[in-house]
Amino acid sequence: MPAELRFCRNCGFRLGEGIAELNETIRFDSAHPQMVAGVAAASVAPRKRRRRMSGMTWIFVGLLVFFVGAAAFTAVVSPFKPHNRMIDIPKPPKSFVGVNGFDTAENGVTFERVDAPDTPADKAGLVGGDIITSFDGQQIHNDDEMADLLVRTPIGKTVDVEYLRDGEKKITKLTTVSEEEFRRLSKAFEKRPEGRAQFGYEDGDAERVAIPNTKMFGVKLNTILQSRPADIAGIKEGDVVVEFDGIPIRTTDEFLMRVRRSVPYSTVKVVLFRGDEKMEIPVKMGKQ
Repeated sequence: MPAELRFCRNCGFRLGEGIAELNETIRFDSAHPQMVAGVAAASVAPRKRRRRMSGMTWIFVGLLVFFVGAAAFTAVVSPFKPHNRMIDIPKPPKSFVGVNGFDTAENGVTFERVDAPDTPADKAGLVGGDIITSFDGQQIHNDDEMADLLVRTPIGKTVDVEYLRDGEKKITKLTTVSEEEFRRLSKAFEKRPEGRAQFGYEDGDAERVAIPNTKMFGVKLNTILQSRPADIAGIKEGDVVVEFDGIPIRTTDEFLMRVRRSVPYSTVKVVLFRGDEKMEIPVKMGKQ
Protein backbone atom coordinates (compact mmCIF):
# COMPACT_ATOMS: atom_id res chain seq x y z
CA MET A 1 0.00 0.00 0.00
CA PRO A 2 1.42 3.41 -0.86
CA ALA A 3 2.55 5.43 2.12
CA GLU A 4 0.22 8.31 1.34
CA LEU A 5 -2.79 6.02 1.72
CA ARG A 6 -1.86 4.38 5.00
CA PHE A 7 -4.13 5.07 8.10
CA CYS A 8 -3.61 4.81 11.82
CA ARG A 9 -5.54 1.95 13.41
CA ASN A 10 -6.24 3.92 16.62
CA CYS A 11 -7.22 7.45 15.46
CA GLY A 12 -8.15 6.85 11.83
CA PHE A 13 -5.91 9.63 10.48
CA ARG A 14 -3.69 9.08 7.52
CA LEU A 15 -0.23 8.59 8.70
CA GLY A 16 1.70 11.83 8.81
CA GLU A 17 -1.47 14.04 9.19
CA GLY A 18 -3.22 15.62 12.21
CA ILE A 19 -6.60 17.10 13.05
CA ALA A 20 -6.11 20.01 10.68
CA GLU A 21 -5.55 17.63 7.77
CA LEU A 22 -8.76 15.75 8.67
CA ASN A 23 -10.83 18.95 8.86
CA GLU A 24 -9.75 19.81 5.33
CA THR A 25 -11.52 16.72 4.06
CA ILE A 26 -14.97 17.95 5.39
CA ARG A 27 -16.98 19.91 2.86
CA PHE A 28 -20.12 22.06 3.34
CA ASP A 29 -22.47 23.62 0.91
CA SER A 30 -21.32 27.15 0.21
CA ALA A 31 -24.97 28.29 0.35
CA HIS A 32 -25.03 27.67 4.17
CA PRO A 33 -21.94 29.34 5.66
CA GLN A 34 -23.71 29.68 9.01
CA MET A 35 -23.70 25.91 9.38
CA VAL A 36 -19.93 25.94 9.10
CA ALA A 37 -19.64 28.40 11.95
CA GLY A 38 -22.18 26.41 13.98
CA VAL A 39 -20.33 23.17 13.61
CA ALA A 40 -17.05 24.79 14.48
CA ALA A 41 -18.51 26.41 17.56
CA ALA A 42 -20.16 23.16 18.65
CA SER A 43 -16.90 21.32 18.34
CA VAL A 44 -15.27 23.85 20.69
CA ALA A 45 -17.99 24.92 23.22
CA PRO A 46 -19.10 22.41 25.91
CA ARG A 47 -22.73 21.26 25.74
CA LYS A 48 -25.03 22.66 28.53
CA ARG A 49 -27.24 20.35 30.62
CA ARG A 50 -30.96 21.14 30.97
CA ARG A 51 -32.17 21.94 34.51
CA ARG A 52 -34.96 19.71 35.76
CA MET A 53 -37.72 20.83 38.23
CA SER A 54 -37.40 19.48 41.75
CA GLY A 55 -40.10 17.42 43.53
CA MET A 56 -41.28 20.41 45.65
CA THR A 57 -41.75 22.46 42.50
CA TRP A 58 -43.95 19.76 41.00
CA ILE A 59 -46.04 19.67 44.22
CA PHE A 60 -46.49 23.45 44.11
CA VAL A 61 -47.55 23.32 40.48
CA GLY A 62 -50.01 20.51 41.25
CA LEU A 63 -51.61 22.46 44.11
CA LEU A 64 -51.88 25.56 41.96
CA VAL A 65 -53.64 23.61 39.22
CA PHE A 66 -55.99 22.04 41.78
CA PHE A 67 -57.08 25.35 43.33
CA VAL A 68 -57.50 27.04 39.97
CA GLY A 69 -59.65 24.13 38.81
CA ALA A 70 -61.73 24.19 42.00
CA ALA A 71 -62.34 27.94 41.64
CA ALA A 72 -63.42 27.46 38.04
CA PHE A 73 -65.77 24.62 39.01
CA THR A 74 -67.34 26.71 41.78
CA ALA A 75 -67.87 29.63 39.43
CA VAL A 76 -69.69 27.36 36.99
CA VAL A 77 -71.79 25.40 39.53
CA SER A 78 -72.66 28.13 42.07
CA PRO A 79 -75.23 29.94 39.86
CA PHE A 80 -77.30 26.76 39.89
CA LYS A 81 -77.20 26.28 43.69
CA PRO A 82 -79.40 28.23 46.16
CA HIS A 83 -77.39 30.57 48.38
CA ASN A 84 -77.69 30.97 52.17
CA ARG A 85 -79.83 27.88 52.52
CA MET A 86 -80.08 26.81 56.15
CA ILE A 87 -80.54 23.19 57.07
CA ASP A 88 -83.50 22.86 59.43
CA ILE A 89 -82.65 20.50 62.27
CA PRO A 90 -85.80 19.46 64.13
CA LYS A 91 -85.73 20.32 67.81
CA PRO A 92 -86.47 17.55 70.29
CA PRO A 93 -89.92 17.81 71.89
CA LYS A 94 -89.88 19.65 75.19
CA SER A 95 -92.04 18.97 78.21
CA PHE A 96 -93.98 21.90 79.68
CA VAL A 97 -95.02 22.42 83.29
CA GLY A 98 -97.07 25.61 82.92
CA VAL A 99 -95.02 28.41 84.51
CA ASN A 100 -93.79 31.68 83.00
CA GLY A 101 -90.12 30.64 83.04
CA PHE A 102 -87.37 29.67 85.45
CA ASP A 103 -84.70 31.76 87.15
CA THR A 104 -81.72 30.56 89.14
CA ALA A 105 -82.28 30.90 92.88
CA GLU A 106 -80.47 29.82 96.01
CA ASN A 107 -80.71 26.01 96.28
CA GLY A 108 -82.54 25.63 92.96
CA VAL A 109 -84.76 27.49 90.48
CA THR A 110 -87.82 29.65 90.97
CA PHE A 111 -90.56 31.24 88.85
CA GLU A 112 -92.91 34.22 89.13
CA ARG A 113 -96.32 32.69 88.42
CA VAL A 114 -98.35 29.71 87.29
CA ASP A 115 -99.67 30.65 83.87
CA ALA A 116 -103.16 29.18 83.54
CA PRO A 117 -105.68 26.89 85.26
CA ASP A 118 -105.26 23.12 84.86
CA THR A 119 -101.62 23.32 83.79
CA PRO A 120 -99.25 20.78 85.42
CA ALA A 121 -97.89 23.30 87.93
CA ASP A 122 -101.41 24.40 88.85
CA LYS A 123 -102.58 20.83 89.45
CA ALA A 124 -99.42 20.14 91.48
CA GLY A 125 -100.20 23.04 93.83
CA LEU A 126 -97.14 25.15 92.95
CA VAL A 127 -97.25 28.95 93.17
CA GLY A 128 -94.94 31.75 92.12
CA GLY A 129 -91.99 32.11 94.48
CA ASP A 130 -91.60 28.39 95.16
CA ILE A 131 -88.02 27.14 94.78
CA ILE A 132 -87.70 23.80 92.97
CA THR A 133 -84.70 21.87 94.31
CA SER A 134 -85.25 18.47 92.67
CA PHE A 135 -87.14 17.34 89.55
CA ASP A 136 -87.67 13.65 88.76
CA GLY A 137 -84.92 12.70 91.20
CA GLN A 138 -82.40 15.14 89.70
CA GLN A 139 -80.97 17.93 91.85
CA ILE A 140 -81.43 21.35 90.25
CA HIS A 141 -78.80 24.07 90.62
CA ASN A 142 -79.64 26.62 87.90
CA ASP A 143 -82.11 27.46 85.15
CA ASP A 144 -79.96 25.86 82.42
CA GLU A 145 -80.10 22.50 84.17
CA MET A 146 -83.86 22.82 84.51
CA ALA A 147 -84.30 23.65 80.82
CA ASP A 148 -82.12 20.68 79.80
CA LEU A 149 -84.06 18.38 82.10
CA LEU A 150 -87.39 19.41 80.56
CA VAL A 151 -86.01 18.48 77.13
CA ARG A 152 -84.96 15.05 78.38
CA THR A 153 -88.21 14.38 80.27
CA PRO A 154 -90.80 12.52 78.16
CA ILE A 155 -94.06 14.35 77.58
CA GLY A 156 -96.79 12.95 79.83
CA LYS A 157 -94.42 11.58 82.44
CA THR A 158 -95.37 11.96 86.11
CA VAL A 159 -92.40 13.07 88.20
CA ASP A 160 -91.67 13.89 91.83
CA VAL A 161 -90.96 17.57 92.50
CA GLU A 162 -89.24 18.75 95.67
CA TYR A 163 -89.50 22.46 96.46
CA LEU A 164 -89.15 25.04 99.19
CA ARG A 165 -91.90 27.42 100.28
CA ASP A 166 -91.25 29.84 103.13
CA GLY A 167 -88.13 27.82 103.95
CA GLU A 168 -90.11 24.59 104.37
CA LYS A 169 -89.41 21.54 102.18
CA LYS A 170 -92.40 20.12 100.30
CA ILE A 171 -92.96 17.30 97.79
CA THR A 172 -95.57 17.02 95.05
CA LYS A 173 -96.21 15.11 91.84
CA LEU A 174 -96.42 16.73 88.43
CA THR A 175 -97.36 15.34 85.00
CA THR A 176 -95.75 17.19 82.10
CA VAL A 177 -97.63 18.20 78.94
CA SER A 178 -96.67 19.08 75.38
CA GLU A 179 -96.28 22.62 74.10
CA GLU A 180 -99.48 22.24 72.09
CA GLU A 181 -101.47 21.25 75.19
CA PHE A 182 -99.98 24.09 77.20
CA ARG A 183 -100.99 26.59 74.51
CA ARG A 184 -104.48 25.11 74.35
CA LEU A 185 -104.95 25.56 78.11
CA SER A 186 -103.68 29.13 77.97
CA LYS A 187 -105.94 30.00 75.04
CA ALA A 188 -108.95 28.46 76.76
CA PHE A 189 -108.31 30.60 79.84
CA GLU A 190 -107.93 33.79 77.81
CA LYS A 191 -111.23 33.16 76.01
CA ARG A 192 -113.29 31.77 78.90
CA PRO A 193 -116.89 33.00 78.80
CA GLU A 194 -116.83 34.38 82.37
CA GLY A 195 -114.26 37.02 81.43
CA ARG A 196 -111.70 38.54 83.81
CA ALA A 197 -112.35 39.66 87.33
CA GLN A 198 -111.36 43.00 88.83
CA PHE A 199 -109.86 43.62 92.28
CA GLY A 200 -109.23 47.36 92.23
CA TYR A 201 -105.53 48.04 92.77
CA GLU A 202 -102.69 49.45 90.65
CA ASP A 203 -100.79 46.30 89.74
CA GLY A 204 -97.77 48.28 88.54
CA ASP A 205 -97.46 49.83 92.01
CA ALA A 206 -97.35 46.58 93.99
CA GLU A 207 -94.15 45.09 95.40
CA ARG A 208 -92.87 41.88 96.94
CA VAL A 209 -91.86 42.34 100.59
CA ALA A 210 -90.71 40.11 103.44
CA ILE A 211 -93.03 39.58 106.40
CA PRO A 212 -91.19 40.55 109.60
CA ASN A 213 -90.27 37.74 112.00
CA THR A 214 -91.22 35.07 109.43
CA LYS A 215 -89.74 33.39 106.36
CA MET A 216 -92.72 34.47 104.29
CA PHE A 217 -93.06 37.03 101.55
CA GLY A 218 -96.20 38.89 100.54
CA VAL A 219 -97.40 41.53 98.08
CA LYS A 220 -97.69 45.09 99.33
CA LEU A 221 -100.48 47.14 97.70
CA ASN A 222 -99.31 50.73 97.42
CA THR A 223 -102.26 52.09 95.42
CA ILE A 224 -105.92 51.14 95.97
CA LEU A 225 -108.35 52.47 93.37
CA GLN A 226 -111.36 54.28 94.81
CA SER A 227 -114.83 52.77 94.60
CA ARG A 228 -113.49 49.47 93.34
CA PRO A 229 -113.93 46.02 95.00
CA ALA A 230 -110.83 46.21 97.24
CA ASP A 231 -111.67 49.75 98.41
CA ILE A 232 -115.31 48.85 99.03
CA ALA A 233 -114.23 45.77 101.04
CA GLY A 234 -112.01 47.91 103.30
CA ILE A 235 -108.53 47.05 102.03
CA LYS A 236 -106.07 49.91 102.61
CA GLU A 237 -102.95 51.13 100.86
CA GLY A 238 -99.89 49.51 102.42
CA ASP A 239 -101.68 46.24 103.24
CA VAL A 240 -99.56 43.15 102.47
CA VAL A 241 -101.50 40.26 100.89
CA VAL A 242 -100.24 36.75 101.79
CA GLU A 243 -103.22 34.66 100.68
CA PHE A 244 -105.93 35.04 98.02
CA ASP A 245 -108.87 32.65 97.81
CA GLY A 246 -106.89 30.01 99.71
CA ILE A 247 -103.74 30.33 97.49
CA PRO A 248 -100.44 31.49 99.05
CA ILE A 249 -99.31 34.79 97.50
CA ARG A 250 -95.54 35.30 97.36
CA THR A 251 -94.98 37.32 94.16
CA THR A 252 -96.69 40.22 92.40
CA ASP A 253 -97.17 38.22 89.19
CA GLU A 254 -98.84 35.37 91.06
CA PHE A 255 -101.23 37.78 92.79
CA LEU A 256 -102.20 39.43 89.49
CA MET A 257 -102.79 36.04 87.84
CA ARG A 258 -104.95 34.86 90.76
CA VAL A 259 -107.04 38.01 90.56
CA ARG A 260 -107.61 37.40 86.85
CA ARG A 261 -108.43 33.74 87.43
CA SER A 262 -111.14 34.47 89.98
CA VAL A 263 -114.71 34.49 88.75
CA PRO A 264 -116.31 37.94 88.30
CA TYR A 265 -118.81 38.86 91.05
CA SER A 266 -117.67 35.95 93.23
CA THR A 267 -116.54 36.57 96.81
CA VAL A 268 -112.95 35.64 97.71
CA LYS A 269 -111.15 35.58 101.04
CA VAL A 270 -108.06 37.80 101.26
CA VAL A 271 -105.55 37.27 104.10
CA LEU A 272 -103.22 40.21 104.70
CA PHE A 273 -100.96 41.95 107.20
CA ARG A 274 -101.70 45.52 108.22
CA GLY A 275 -98.62 46.41 110.18
CA ASP A 276 -98.22 43.59 112.72
CA GLU A 277 -101.89 42.66 112.59
CA LYS A 278 -103.01 39.70 110.47
CA MET A 279 -106.45 40.18 108.95
CA GLU A 280 -108.93 38.25 106.81
CA ILE A 281 -111.19 40.34 104.53
CA PRO A 282 -113.84 39.01 102.09
CA VAL A 283 -113.88 40.85 98.77
CA LYS A 284 -116.63 40.67 96.17
CA MET A 285 -114.87 40.78 92.86
CA GLY A 286 -115.81 43.03 89.98
CA LYS A 287 -115.42 42.48 86.26
CA GLN A 288 -113.11 44.13 83.76
